[in-house]
Amino acid sequence: MYSSRDALKKAQEQGLDLIEIAPQAKPPVCKIIDFGKFQYEQQKRDKIQKKKQHVTVLKEIRLHPNTDTHDFEFKSRHAEKFLNDGNKVKVSVIFKGRELAYKDHGKELLVKFIASLEEVAIVEHEIKFEGRTMHAILQPKKIKVKKTK
Repeated sequence: MYSSRDALKKAQEQGLDLIEIAPQAKPPVCKIIDFGKFQYEQQKRDKIQKKKQHVTVLKEIRLHPNTDTHDFEFKSRHAEKFLNDGNKVKVSVIFKGRELAYKDHGKELLVKFIASLEEVAIVEHEIKFEGRTMHAILQPKKIKVKKTK
């Protein structure tokens, strides 16, 4: 345990910096280190940590109650690709004009869409009707993290 003047003098003799680690402690805790090197190593650790974390993104697939089979299959393949990449998928059925009278067609379409993806996804939020859209949110069963060389 040194006084602040002695600690600062020692740091200057060694050509290093005196860094206060825990100012709220009694007495405050300080360390003699090279601050530039400390900052560099901290940035390096943060970069590695950020690289390892996986951010999930919410992708949206939009359908209409009268969506044809080819379009349906095309959009379900896209949703499957999104899910395999580890993203969540929001499937929306949008009603225009008089289509609003046929909500059951939209619900059937959503149920069919969810059933077509049941091997790669689980339902996070059940089918919900808001305004002119009916939607459900799917999340991947297993998140696959891509390894890069």
